[in-house]
Amino acid sequence: MISSLKNRLCRFRRDENGAAILLEFVIFVPLIFSCFLMSVEMGLYAMRHMFLDRGLDMTVRYVRLNTNTDMTHGQLKTMICDYSGFLEDCDSTLRLEMAPLDPRQFAAFNRSADCVDVSQPVEDPRGFDLGREHQLMILRACVKFKPVFPTSGLGYAFTKDGSGRARMVSTSAFVQEPN
Repeated sequence: MISSLKNRLCRFRRDENGAAILLEFVIFVPLIFSCFLMSVEMGLYAMRHMFLDRGLDMTVRYVRLNTNTDMTHGQLKTMICDYSGFLEDCDSTLRLEMAPLDPRQFAAFNRSADCVDVSQPVEDPRGFDLGREHQLMILRACVKFKPVFPTSGLGYAFTKDGSGRARMVSTSAFVQEPN
């Protein structure tokens, strides 16, 4: 009994059938698995970004139609978080930047988004001006999120802050309606 098992194991060890398939398996399975992880990360990123865009668009519509209403950064932030729904830690990681924009000098607007770094002390928003009637405004929202797979694929490629969060930026331009 033991000798027949020993003979079978020796034959199995010497047999080279399937060696080429094993090599392909070792090379391609990690590649396919990493593509799967990247596609899951990209799908969740796209879904988060869609929710941020939705919340920003609905808030911009409200701001545009209520021109002379005094609104604060916190009120607009709460509205975006309420309309977005899916963004995690939205209240603590969302930062808004709203400024009037001259259409003839568009390059004067700061290209880098003002984002929150949870690992740093809290700072005031960089620019927040409600504007007036018939004025072109730009509202930029930056939210931080934790990648699902931070050590592989797309999650590794994101630029992260000190707390390991990546940023997502959405921008909307509108003209203040007259009352």
